[in-house]
Amino acid sequence: MLSLSFTPLLPWPVLAALGLIVVVLALLAFVARGRTALLRALVLALVLAALANPALVREDREPVKDIAAIVVDRSGSQALGDRPQMTDAVRAELQRRFGALTNIEPRFIDVPDAKDGDDGTKLFTALGQALADVPPERLAGIVMLTDGVVHDIPAAMAQLGIKAPLHVLVTGHPDERDRQIKLLEAPRFGIVGKDLTIRAEVMERGGTGHAVVTIRRDGEEIGRRDVATDKPFALTTRIEHGGPNVVEIEVEPLPGELTTVNNRAVLPIEGIREKLRVLLVSGEPHQGERTWRNLLKSDANVDLVHFTILRPPEKQDGTPISELSLIAFPTRELFVQKIKDFDLIIFDRYANQSVLPQAYFDNIVRYVREGGALLVAAGPEYAGPASLARTRLAGILPGDPDGRVVERPYKATPTQVGQRHPVTRDLPGSDANPPAWGDWLRIVQARTRPGIQPILSGAEGLPLLALSREDKGRVALLLSDHAWLWARGYQEGGPYLDLLRRLAHWLMKEPALEEEALRAQTTGRGREVRVERQTMAEQVEPVTVTGPTGKVTTLTLKPGEPGLFTATFDAETLGLHTLRSGNLVAFVSVGPANPRELADVFSDSERLKAVAEGSGGSIRRVADAGGTTQVPRLATVRSGRLAGGDWIGFRPSDSANIRGVEVYPLALGLAALAALAAAVLAMWLVEGRRGRAV
Repeated sequence: MLSLSFTPLLPWPVLAALGLIVVVLALLAFVARGRTALLRALVLALVLAALANPALVREDREPVKDIAAIVVDRSGSQALGDRPQMTDAVRAELQRRFGALTNIEPRFIDVPDAKDGDDGTKLFTALGQALADVPPERLAGIVMLTDGVVHDIPAAMAQLGIKAPLHVLVTGHPDERDRQIKLLEAPRFGIVGKDLTIRAEVMERGGTGHAVVTIRRDGEEIGRRDVATDKPFALTTRIEHGGPNVVEIEVEPLPGELTTVNNRAVLPIEGIREKLRVLLVSGEPHQGERTWRNLLKSDANVDLVHFTILRPPEKQDGTPISELSLIAFPTRELFVQKIKDFDLIIFDRYANQSVLPQAYFDNIVRYVREGGALLVAAGPEYAGPASLARTRLAGILPGDPDGRVVERPYKATPTQVGQRHPVTRDLPGSDANPPAWGDWLRIVQARTRPGIQPILSGAEGLPLLALSREDKGRVALLLSDHAWLWARGYQEGGPYLDLLRRLAHWLMKEPALEEEALRAQTTGRGREVRVERQTMAEQVEPVTVTGPTGKVTTLTLKPGEPGLFTATFDAETLGLHTLRSGNLVAFVSVGPANPRELADVFSDSERLKAVAEGSGGSIRRVADAGGTTQVPRLATVRSGRLAGGDWIGFRPSDSANIRGVEVYPLALGLAALAALAAAVLAMWLVEGRRGRAV
């Protein structure tokens, strides 16, 4: 390929000025001397040409293919309905058809969800990054395969420095139907035992105007309602316990619905106790009484009511009542009128001394079975005839004494069951054998009820701490009154705070101390999720994980600490993930619970219309009225329209790589000197002959 180039020896403005002077001189010479002045103008022109330094350039060019960018949307909304199959089919057909265009190289760009944040689908950002190494003139065109739900659409392709046409192929169908739950008022905190109001709305397209809504709390169905769609409605639920109370609101699906993933809204509500009301009844003054009192009073969230029986009814020493500073034990007020106000009742070395009539023990049994908590910290009195095990509490107490009290040093040791139980697992010092904590000196011998296994054992392997569930309530039995030895630092003490606090929290149904639990949380490392399964069993079944798009995967857990199985996985999409293991369910939100990507799930052929047509390209759906996938023909177009009814076009650039360059100067060397000399000689001869003639 030949071309003419200039490399001036003087700046172009100077050459332009000299050229103007040459023109003026040539005109003056023409006026004065006539046609012979043309030879002088030719000489001056040759001098100017030499100063401009013209040259012939011969380039050895190798044609290169143009680039066509095919952007494939793999975001969360593209995983709905039949869009994945449609996308794969169109992508494969495009790849086949580009193979027939020998002058265009296709570059496929798959764009998944953003790794972090809630930025939605960023196809144009991904396009700019993928074409960073492509010269703009080599870009013949762009094809976007998407559902049209794009969140970084520019006003024009020129803003991205792109002059090529944009053709958009839209997946999905124009007549899609869908329902979804939208939370309008979603409280994040609630008071335990109080009702909480949630406001929501069922939004639908192509629906019936009415829908049945199911409400669940912690996986258990608590109600159903028929509500009008596209209108707000209110739900009332009670906060049953501290910690996360997971409320699910699910609407029945429509026939042929696009996706049922957004038919459910999940609201974790953190249960907060106003005050933990604890009733502590000490049967007599003793060393461990202060340990219980200090432990409960040290927690600002505990409202403690403590009574110590200093003068039992049978004590008659003749002291006039008017001279006693003691108050009467308000048994009726505590165990009849206000018993349901307490979250936990503790009997500390209490013996049945006719202070409480049997009817009051019936009230305590009823209180436990309706959801209350009872802790019995027993001493020698538990083995005697006045034992609480000889009252109507016997039916709910985990152990029955046999009348023997063992008094000798021993280590409180977690049993095989206790090593798995969250109350006693991993207590500080329990990893040593024997445990690295101080001795206790007394234990009441008792037999546990069938089906109840102690979690701590003492001297001679006797049960030391046993737990049981009674209908909706819980009961704990500690068969020793020597926990205070740990608090006083006897033989360097022991983890009494950890043990007694965990015990109290288990009794009050704190979710973190449940024997059977499924938990999941993000680790903070990208989209990694850690799953924990607490169980008393030796093995656990796999966990099924349902992602925001409805995709279900199975996760196998591996044993970690005793009673704890764990696993991690990387979430493919942002949004709320549901985990199930048997009857247990857990939720974890990766990024926002309702990501922008799934807020509007309908395919859209209007959002990208302006930018596509403004670039000279086109936009069309790939599914026809019958649902058949149609892929347009691909063509190379040098001028005119770039799209038709069944085809889309790409504009070639005729780009090439330069392999070699040869330069031939025209104003330098012998040839140029000879031309200048010939012109000067001709001027001399002509003007000399004219002078002789004159």
